[in-house]
Amino acid sequence: MKKIRYENMDKSAGLSTFKELRQWRQERKSKQKDLSYQVPAVEKTEEPFLQQNRTIPTITWIGHSTFLIQLNGLNILTDPVWAKRLGMDKRLTPPGLPIRELPPIDVVLISHSHYDHLSYTSIKRLKGNPTFFAPIGLGNWFKRKGFSKTVEFNWWNKYQLGGLTVTFVPAQHWSKRTLTDTNHSHWGGWVIQDATQTIYFVGDSGYFKGFRDIGDKYAIDFCLMPIGAYEPEWFMATQHVSPEDAVKAFIDTRSKVMIPMHYGAYRLADDTPKEALDRLQAEWEKRKLASEKLAIMKLGETIKLG
Repeated sequence: MKKIRYENMDKSAGLSTFKELRQWRQERKSKQKDLSYQVPAVEKTEEPFLQQNRTIPTITWIGHSTFLIQLNGLNILTDPVWAKRLGMDKRLTPPGLPIRELPPIDVVLISHSHYDHLSYTSIKRLKGNPTFFAPIGLGNWFKRKGFSKTVEFNWWNKYQLGGLTVTFVPAQHWSKRTLTDTNHSHWGGWVIQDATQTIYFVGDSGYFKGFRDIGDKYAIDFCLMPIGAYEPEWFMATQHVSPEDAVKAFIDTRSKVMIPMHYGAYRLADDTPKEALDRLQAEWEKRKLASEKLAIMKLGETIKLG
């Protein structure tokens, strides 16, 4: 049986060629980057509160694309990765909240299959008996690993959990875990809604018209937007937004607040965490956006919503 290969909304936004990959690797050898900057972390996490909380909506940044979201009495985790290494590269900063300090998890949202967004060694250590929400094509991977409580989503599919609505929305990216499964599972972001809050977790994405489509459909309060792994832009632009494109995408979504993510944990491209943050803040000031609309979180920081 022929396997389905998933595509982006813009069919021309496909994978780079091996020749382009080799060109990037050659360019990378000539670059010298300062990796001494450490993303700030809170001195003390709110672990005791997070363990007990089932009433106050919160967002806690653990690092990279991993957030603990507490909404409508549920503990929701996005793209859980506590790995100390990614391939040959050591993690640049430790997770803001140790995995042992998490409360029991009810729902795990997976944006796509890449190792910096889906870590088997991490998800098997989670407390509780979570349900995994995964892109279509990835459900069998979870079942083979012994996670029977898995729901697959195609773009715009919705799921109701009591007073919570979760929707899988488009992104511009790709998927791969092995040499033979390129784009055999989908990719996307997640919109999480209850009666008082709407949170948009973008996942991984290049800039595309889908940001405006998502902004047309939802009144978004908090947009969790990637800003890293964009250099060199001639190679990365179709799959990762630059800080400037992240701001443009945020404006398209008409969200109230942007929380930057996908920087500071792993060296996936040639940019550094400091460069990503500096460019983000420069673009914010250039566009004269209100400072209160940008929430740059510390690792382990918890924001109480509402």
